[in-house]
Amino acid sequence: MKNIKCECGHVNPEGTVLCEACGKPIEGNQHIDGNDKKKLLNMRYDGSARRSQTYNKSIVDKIWNFFSSVKIGVWLIVTALIASAIGTIYPQEMYIPADAVSRDPSIFYEDRYGITGQIYYQLGFHNLYGSWWYMLLIALIGISLVICSIDRFVPLYKALKIQKARRHASFLSRQRLYSETEHVTSEEKNKIVSSLKKQRYKVTDENGHILAEKGRFSRWGPYVNHIGLIIVLIAALLRFTPFMYLDDYVWVREGEQTVIPGTKGEYYIKNKDFILETYDENDERFQKAIKKEGMVPKNFQTNVIVYKESGETIPGEEPELEEVAEDEIRMNHPLKFDGYTLYQAGYQLNEFTSMTFKVHETDDPEETSLGNFKIDLTSPKPEYKLDSGFRVVVDQYYPDYYLDDGEPKSETDYPRNPAYVFTVHPPDGSEPEMSFVGIGKNVDATGENDYKLGIQDFKMRDVSGITVRRDYTLPLFIVGALIFMFGVTQGMYWQHRRIWIHPTGEGILMAAHTNKNWFGVKKDIERMIADTDIKMVDDQQELDD
Repeated sequence: MKNIKCECGHVNPEGTVLCEACGKPIEGNQHIDGNDKKKLLNMRYDGSARRSQTYNKSIVDKIWNFFSSVKIGVWLIVTALIASAIGTIYPQEMYIPADAVSRDPSIFYEDRYGITGQIYYQLGFHNLYGSWWYMLLIALIGISLVICSIDRFVPLYKALKIQKARRHASFLSRQRLYSETEHVTSEEKNKIVSSLKKQRYKVTDENGHILAEKGRFSRWGPYVNHIGLIIVLIAALLRFTPFMYLDDYVWVREGEQTVIPGTKGEYYIKNKDFILETYDENDERFQKAIKKEGMVPKNFQTNVIVYKESGETIPGEEPELEEVAEDEIRMNHPLKFDGYTLYQAGYQLNEFTSMTFKVHETDDPEETSLGNFKIDLTSPKPEYKLDSGFRVVVDQYYPDYYLDDGEPKSETDYPRNPAYVFTVHPPDGSEPEMSFVGIGKNVDATGENDYKLGIQDFKMRDVSGITVRRDYTLPLFIVGALIFMFGVTQGMYWQHRRIWIHPTGEGILMAAHTNKNWFGVKKDIERMIADTDIKMVDDQQELDD
């Protein structure tokens, strides 16, 4: 690529719109920033040569130019926002309710939401935030931010670093604030320089040519914003890695001990006791709510012990555990240990743990037991042999029984309302008999059974739903947000102001530019030229209007 030598002697890279040294517009390049059709110069990037405006030959150049476009970046962000909004219409796969008919997303969405749920699932929105294309979209936004920043920051930094006080007359005359004074005394020149210094301008004097500058710091605000956003995007991508982010759920029954999911079997949780407290139904303050909603919980908590596996464990052998923490987990009072946090998220009351049945003769009014058997509902057996010689086969088991158009089904996989289809094989080898048995239900399939099954005893317990969470990305989000807000403050509350003074014989040309708050820079100039005969600058944009 060819370099461009200005009449001032400075060699500019190709694509430069305004000479980096004197600011003279480079002929043939004014179309890049639209200066060829405007009286006032576009000073957004100080006419510096940006790679995206200069190189356009290789595939690397085309990719760079594509991602350096602000429009492309905006469209990527809008697309991500729309996709994220669609992802909130229905719950994500990981948040399918535990009491759903099935936690299989192919069944749940269609069953719960109909045709729209089926379309939602088939389009892949059920697992949106973990999908490859959503992560790719977030990565593309990050790439766009990086390339946009580099494409503008580096040349702008170089242009501002090497700017000189001596500027070409055409550069000054095409600034928004401009004036020409025919006669200025040396005392007046000294007075305005002194005034600029008092207003905390950095003054550079180059053989009578003066550049007064302050607030350059504000020009880097947008790029600080980009750094903050990039850190936030990196944190968002890291949430898809199991080490950096974990959000899981576990049901723990009273008296049971189970592995905490996501800990690779290192930690265990034991439910010592579940406590549910409700509002007093006799209290007038709560009667309307209780009448409308039923039982209203005031507090529900789980008293737990967390264990950690210690030492090496041989496969098949019970692990050695040491206690890590013991506490009450309740709403807004989680349990924290070793980077993990356990939250009380739900509960199930009165879940059956076991049921004991007896066999008796159908026509026996005393229902004298001919044998009994106990079903452990956590791991029911398919067949039970009684000491009296009877054999009972469990043909069908419905943990949470309900009727769907006359057909028995199970609403969930949890034993809340268990029902069974039993086949009883008598000890004398006669024909087996079939019965349907449940809570308050005992149906003889043929009406001619000699033997009947009845519930003799049962045990129940409560179940706690615990959310397991670990988030190492939160500090990154906080750092990124703080940097972003610092950049917003930096760009919003400071302004980059520059005032040029160009001597012409006995007079001067004066011009000024700022990236925002033109009223403020005008007030600075008014204070600078107070008690002098120097002409106040005209706002050429207002004059054109």
